[in-house]
Amino acid sequence: MSTIDYEAEENSCQAEVARHLHWNMTVNVLDGVFVRFGMSFAATATILPLYARHFTDNAVLIGLIAAISAAGFYLPQLPTADYVRRQPLKKRVAVNMGFFAERLPVLVLAASTVLFAARVPGLALLSLFVALSWQHLGAGLTGVGYLELLAKVFPVQYRGRLLGTASSAGAVTGMVGASLAAAVLRRYPFPTNFALCFAVASLFTVLAWGWLALTREPPLHSRAPAVPFNRFLAHLPQVLRSDRNFAHYLVARVACVLSHMGLGFLTVYAANRWGLDDAQAGLYGLTLLVGQAAANLMLGSLADRRGHKLVLEITLVLGILAMLSAVLAPAPVWIYAIFAAVGAMEGGARISAIAIAMEFSSPDDRPTYLGLANTIPGLFSAIAPVIGGAIASVAGYRAAFLAAAACGMAALALMRTIVREPRRQARAD
Repeated sequence: MSTIDYEAEENSCQAEVARHLHWNMTVNVLDGVFVRFGMSFAATATILPLYARHFTDNAVLIGLIAAISAAGFYLPQLPTADYVRRQPLKKRVAVNMGFFAERLPVLVLAASTVLFAARVPGLALLSLFVALSWQHLGAGLTGVGYLELLAKVFPVQYRGRLLGTASSAGAVTGMVGASLAAAVLRRYPFPTNFALCFAVASLFTVLAWGWLALTREPPLHSRAPAVPFNRFLAHLPQVLRSDRNFAHYLVARVACVLSHMGLGFLTVYAANRWGLDDAQAGLYGLTLLVGQAAANLMLGSLADRRGHKLVLEITLVLGILAMLSAVLAPAPVWIYAIFAAVGAMEGGARISAIAIAMEFSSPDDRPTYLGLANTIPGLFSAIAPVIGGAIASVAGYRAAFLAAAACGMAALALMRTIVREPRRQARAD
């Protein structure tokens, strides 16, 4: 039985990471660009609620779209953390599993639209939820592997730049996609318009997977021994007790995800209040991407220099302003500015919520921290849109927006007062 020279392998890995840094930056940015272009034709904040609106006006059901999108990604990550930690090549999880887990269900959504939307609307709505659950649960199963791949092949000083560049470039191409999606929705009758949008989304997500598969990753074995899953779970409370700053961060993140309870209703609220058609409301997706493109590069660079905690605080302020503005909006033109703020918020939060979790721990413990950082808030992201939908059903969409703003204020207070920037904590320790 061969013995691994961990120190030699680690030195070799660092050399390979440095040698392939520009290549990996290129292919991972292209992955982000193709994914964002494709998914702009099936956006969970705009296109999918509009599609569901053809089958139901139930706010709780429409809220499930946002709930599945968030919770499906976050919830399965903790059970996979120890498995990912023990893989010398993280691509085995992110790429090999990713095609069937994440890319295939988008094609299933397109096919179900063709087959059922006009003839069996109830089955079309069910197929939407099945495909959405499949895709986002699949993304969750491969999520820790993907994040570990990024953390492994990109040193800490490049991660914000990578995520910011990929998100910003993806937002620009996503703007083109959202414009084309709006044109398709306007030009073709229902359900052909949505079937075409979902087919384009399927094609480009598969092409994006091809770029991700080209990532050059050197092998690196973990020094930590494998542990049974029950022992792994039993160890998690000790992680939280021993790292109080990380535990405080999780509390703040829970409040943060609860502040998103109103986001999935903005498009439907505007469409219902002002009688907008699918194409008009679909343009809100374009505005959302404009906000992302404008914010991502700046926030990614700011995070590299000042830390991701500051960026998360900025995104919370943007979310609070968006929800309060939705309550006060006297005309549909206001919704464009609101979606721009939501886009900037989502872009910054996507960058920094991923990257900050990588900075709380050592490489061997990082999958566990990533799993906790995603799964615990994910439990609450599963119920947040349902809570928002229940509030909207009883008291209207504006009440849901006010509740979301209140949660955002609580999250901002927690992030400011009890969470320390992990980079400063590491230097102090």
